[in-house]
Amino acid sequence: MIRKQRLLAGLIAAAGIALAASARAGESARDFPSRPLRIVVPFTPGSGSDNSARYYGEALARELGQPVVVENKPGANGVIGIQAVNSAPADGYTILLASNSPISVNPIVTKNLPYDPLTDLRPISGLSRNMNVFLVPLDSPLKSVGDLAAAAKRQDRALNIGTYSAGYQLAAAWFGTLAGIRFNNIPYKGQAQIMTDILGKQLDLALVDTGGALPLLRQGKLRALAVSGEQRHPELPDVPTVRESGYADFVQYSWVSFYVRAQTPDDIVARLASTMQAILKRPESAAYLAKAGSSLMPYDPDAMRRFQEAETARFRKVAQATGIRAE
Repeated sequence: MIRKQRLLAGLIAAAGIALAASARAGESARDFPSRPLRIVVPFTPGSGSDNSARYYGEALARELGQPVVVENKPGANGVIGIQAVNSAPADGYTILLASNSPISVNPIVTKNLPYDPLTDLRPISGLSRNMNVFLVPLDSPLKSVGDLAAAAKRQDRALNIGTYSAGYQLAAAWFGTLAGIRFNNIPYKGQAQIMTDILGKQLDLALVDTGGALPLLRQGKLRALAVSGEQRHPELPDVPTVRESGYADFVQYSWVSFYVRAQTPDDIVARLASTMQAILKRPESAAYLAKAGSSLMPYDPDAMRRFQEAETARFRKVAQATGIRAE
């Protein structure tokens, strides 16, 4: 008798779970969202990506009328965070805040990558792009990228450079190739620890997101050698670009965008995408990005996919030029 009761209870529980799953699967854009959402960030707190996730998460919460929780899942160049998203239901409630590294660089530099950005993930919206910056400790003898190249050639050791994703590592190797020098890349899970270590003079230099470095640069605690944009950074008008410093081919931006699992229903994707387009068109979004020194990248899902593919092709050319192969 007891055994039959347990069996019956198990069947009822299983039926309840199945009904709940069925209800979730049948949720339409008109009902979405009916519970909290989460944004998974594959980097540590304090990075430009993390800051973007928190800003846009708050904006989404206001628009959608549901809480939006940001979860940091750093590690393995973004792989851990993306696997967390791919393990969640494809219902639009789990959003990936992706950057160029896990989306367009990892497929080029990583063998046996456990995800495919083109088939496993679906773009929701482009968000913003930001130039990178070469940083050194404030009392470093290096005052420019010219000094950096000359010092690297004089010394009998490779300079230690801190980066926190495959995109920055590839960009550093690209500059090294153009300058005829080599770096010893020190990989980090996020930008915050790089800032700590370069302040403590544990690194010769770093290549990081400009937005995340601006607070310390404004306080005069670090020195910027050059920025990687087409033009100077509006918050750092006295810092030259790498192009101005004699390396005309070097232009590099980091970008962030929202993705969901590829199997997410079309109407849910459309609801999220239209909501993000409305948010990005608001003056406060432009003001937020201007303060961070970033620029809008308000791509809809189709435009974001085309941009992603173009960036992957660009990074593939960079990898070929630097001799970097998938490992």
